[in-house]
Formats: sequence, C-alpha cells, structure tokens
Amino acid sequence: MANFEIIMPKLGESIIEATITRWLKKPGDMIEEDDPIVEIATDKVDSEIPSPVEGRLIQALFNEGDIVPVGVVIAIIDLSGAEMPAEVPATEQSMVAATATPIVADIPAVISAEPAQSAADTASASGKFYSPLVKSIAKTGQVSASELDAIKGSGKEGRVTKDDLLQYLKSRQAIRDVSASSAASTPPATTSSRPAHSPVVAGSGDTIIEMDRMRRLIADHMVMSKEVSPHVTSYIEVDMTPIVQWRDKVKDDFIKRENQKITFTPIIVEATAQALREYPNVNASVDGYKVIQRNHINVGLAAALPNGNLIVPVIKNADQKNLLGLAKEVNNLADRARRNKLDPDDVMGGTFTITNFGTFNSLTGSPIINQPQVAILGVGVIKKRPVVLETVTGDVIAIRHIMILSLSYDHRVVDGGLGGMFLKRVTELLENFDTTRSI
Repeated sequence: MANFEIIMPKLGESIIEATITRWLKKPGDMIEEDDPIVEIATDKVDSEIPSPVEGRLIQALFNEGDIVPVGVVIAIIDLSGAEMPAEVPATEQSMVAATATPIVADIPAVISAEPAQSAADTASASGKFYSPLVKSIAKTGQVSASELDAIKGSGKEGRVTKDDLLQYLKSRQAIRDVSASSAASTPPATTSSRPAHSPVVAGSGDTIIEMDRMRRLIADHMVMSKEVSPHVTSYIEVDMTPIVQWRDKVKDDFIKRENQKITFTPIIVEATAQALREYPNVNASVDGYKVIQRNHINVGLAAALPNGNLIVPVIKNADQKNLLGLAKEVNNLADRARRNKLDPDDVMGGTFTITNFGTFNSLTGSPIINQPQVAILGVGVIKKRPVVLETVTGDVIAIRHIMILSLSYDHRVVDGGLGGMFLKRVTELLENFDTTRSI
C-alpha cells in the first residue's frame, strides 16, 4: 500500500506553527487532487490545505484545536484508494510517529530543537494535552509540570496555547523583577506599576460572548501597540474635488475595459507611497534605540471581514506600481479578504498601514499603529462642504469635496514636525493630482 504524507506547510517566513481548526475530510473519505483536507489558522490568516494527490484519507494525526509546528505530518493518504483496514498496522504506526518531527531549522532558538512528540504522547501526567511546541517552550523556559498544569488555557477545551505559555513566562519574569527590586530596597516612589484590572461582573440579562481566535489576536495586538508606542495623532483636510471629478469621468470606461471598479483607495495609496519614499523615517520600525528604515514600501490596507474582525492585506512595493496596477491589486485583495481566501504571504511584510474610516461614513478617527510599524494613516469620508477659496478677485465660498486624513505616529521616532510634513506632502500630492491622466 503506497501512502502519501500531508505535512503542515510553511505558510510564510515568520510562521512556525498553525492551529488545526476543522477537518474537512475524515478517515475513510476519498479525496480528489486539490480537494481541501483541513482548515488551519495562524496568527496572520486562516487557510485551507489542499491535497496534492488523490486517494483515501486513512489517518488524521491531530485533533481540531491542536497547534502543529511547520513540517510535521498531519495526515496520511493511501494512494491506492483501497478500503481502510480495521486497524493501522503497528509498523505503520511506528513510521507515522517517526515522521512527526518538525523542521527545526525554521524554529527560533527559544524553542528546543528536539524532535516533537507524536499526538499519542503529548499529554501530561495529569491527563492534560499539550502540543509539542508548548512542551518544548516549557522545557526551554524551565516551567515545571505543576506550573504548566496550573496555567489557564485559552485554546479549545481549555488547552494551553503557545501564547498562554509565553504570557505566563512574561508574567513570571515580571514578578521576579519586582521581587528583585524590592530586595534591592528600591524606593516605592520610583517604582511604577500598572493599575490592577478590576473584575467585570455580568448582570442579569447580560449576554456573554466569547471572543473568537482572531478577535483575541486583534485585542492583544492593539493593547501591545499602545503599551509600546507613545501615540500622537495629527489631522489635515484635503480638497478631493479634482480627484472626485476625474473619477466620475473615467469610472464607466474603466469598468467596461477592466471589468472592475476604480475607487479612491489606489489614488491614496499612490500618494502615500510617494510620500513614504520622500520621508523614510515614517516607513520604519524601532528596535530599542535603533531606527530601521525599510527598503521596501509595502502598504497594508485594513479591511473589515464579514464577521466584524479586521485583516490587513499588503500591497508589496506599492511605490513601484502605476495607478492601474494599484487599482487591480486593491480590488483583488479586498475581494479575497471578503471571501476569506487570502494567503499568509498576503498579510505579511507591511511597512505602513492605511485604514479607511470613510467606508462607514466616519469623518475621521485616531487609528492605533500596526506594530512594528511607526505610523498609520486614517482616511475619512469624502463629503461636500462649503469652504473659502482664494481667487484673484477675492475670497469666495464654494462647495468642495473635503476629506480628513489622520496620521497616528510613534513619538519615539516621528515627532510632530515629521508627522506634519508627511501629512502635508500626501495632501499636496492628492490636491495636485493630474486630472488629464488616463488609466
């Protein structure tokens, strides 16, 4: 019987593990080539693993909710398509266990490079299940079995996830640091600590909704960003009238020729990418006291998903694309985001983010920086407003299409002057848009 092993694929440069969220096929099912077998989730995006072969699924090596390192065998397909035996032979079970070893070259040094244990022997002495990755991190962090058993898990059926364990290690270290400070007789006046979180009690008739995995990740990421970066937000008004008139003129022809819409987003991305090239400290990250100016300009576009969560697909090398290329890529990413068809690489590598408050008719907003970036641009709704215009014959009041841009930036490296100059430059590029250009 010829078997084919399905492994957890490498889903991006920084992805070392994924969670199995749902098996789409069960042992005994016939599988065609390219049939999706299992749904998986990373901290970036959800995805499906298709089968590269046809045959019969004879074994699924992990349960839904399990966290599996990249390179580990997760399922076995019988290429002959024969009926499943009543039991898998012992020799085959040994083979399966032997292959369930992660590709350790892609895993950071904080994780032990020992072979991962198979699904059958990853339970603790107390009967709790721990993934190979969690057990490896616990060993590296010198977490005892009793400590591990005491951690409250956020995974399926209360299982301890990698994030749960890393948060525990962080908290444990903080307690040790405080103890060390006390032992050194540090004056209380110089010691700062975060106020304790007051418990929230649900009242009669209240509805309690458990956050899903993606909402938890978003929540943690936003809290971390506010803790890491001192946020400052600047605002500016943009007269979008020439762009609105130009779009009204070309949009019908564009739909006929390209079978898709031309929106304001690619125009804003184009202006933003040019301004980022001129102000490299806004297209940057912070590492301690070092500023890393990014060589590539990869603009992320925050998009709302049907379930209310957010995702940020990225336009790579946005400054090297013309308006037609940007329009097609914006439409493609937005469509695949709505259909949950983004690949992990689609949401990785961003160096700057744009979020569109105007989609929901909001005038403006104060966005939170998408770490490890140092700035994020908020785009408000375009509304007709009476404004004062200067003319050769004097000031006049006219109806114009006005949009408010907001820029939140990390005050460690972007001060008010740089933030203001960047916003002003984006405004200049938009207000001086060439309305004679074709697309």
